[in-house]
Amino acid sequence: MTKITLVAFDGTRFDVDAENGSTVMENAVRNSVPGIEAECGGACACATCHVHVDEQWAETVGAPEPMEEDMLDFAFDVRPTSRLSCQIKVRDDLEGLVVHVPERQA
Repeated sequence: MTKITLVAFDGTRFDVDAENGSTVMENAVRNSVPGIEAECGGACACATCHVHVDEQWAETVGAPEPMEEDMLDFAFDVRPTSRLSCQIKVRDDLEGLVVHVPERQA
């Protein structure tokens, strides 16, 4: 298990023990994190699981693949550290990862 933190727009922190191999989105949905709608269920076909990766984690998480970049064009408040949480797989080196949910989804 890897501990990740999802911060809702209102500042509420959700500290989650996430199973490696799952996605940040799956863990957000399981833990009822407000603001993660996940309308496509993790198929990278919408932008309703958009998050801002905390800057200190951006390099470790990595950049989005081209298909994800295309979906981010539909997201609200896109930043350099924006990612779709369905595309971030939980792994050991993400222990302590922090992501922030934007004010709203696309």
